[in-house]
Amino acid sequence: MCSHFDPVLDPAKLDTYFGVEPQLPLDLKDSLWPGYIGPFIREHEYADVGDEAVPQNELLVGSFGLIPHWAKDTKIARNTFNARSETADTKPSFREAWKQARHCIIPAEAIYEPDWRSGKAVATRIVRTDGKPMGIAGLWSVWRNPKDGQDLHSFTMLTINADQHDFMKHYHQPQKEKRMIVILQNDDYEAWLSAPAENTRQFLNPYPAESMMVD
Repeated sequence: MCSHFDPVLDPAKLDTYFGVEPQLPLDLKDSLWPGYIGPFIREHEYADVGDEAVPQNELLVGSFGLIPHWAKDTKIARNTFNARSETADTKPSFREAWKQARHCIIPAEAIYEPDWRSGKAVATRIVRTDGKPMGIAGLWSVWRNPKDGQDLHSFTMLTINADQHDFMKHYHQPQKEKRMIVILQNDDYEAWLSAPAENTRQFLNPYPAESMMVD
């Protein structure tokens, strides 16, 4: 699981690696925890209208931690920042986003995971070995505040089992299941964002251990 990451906020990087241009000033925190507001990328809501002026994808900002439409408030984001891929299609918090294929990419410079090999948790910054940002597979949703009618987008990171992963198996508490986020291959970004729900699991693969390192 991942509850802490550094988002990509550099407009040049967002354009170069993800093909999106920020339309809003990204005056966001450079290190995010559940409930914080951060960037995510989704297929543009008007991508299929045939207008060349409409980009294929768009960058939005939302709560780190998915807030389903039925939530009474945003507190649920503290517990929905990760979604287990094995059960996301049936869990009340995530099943609507899963079934509607609300796929997104969370652009990250790095993630943080606890290394317990010393006997206590040591927060460890993890990056790609090639120096490029991570494109993390996620699901998004939108929630309407019942008090003021304002819409708030939100997102969660999908996770998979990592018990046998040569790199990620060293993180999280001993004797507990090891989990890892889904880091997409660069060539899969477009396909992931436009994939129908029945193809979601095809993309939920472990990122190569040799392509990850401690920063």
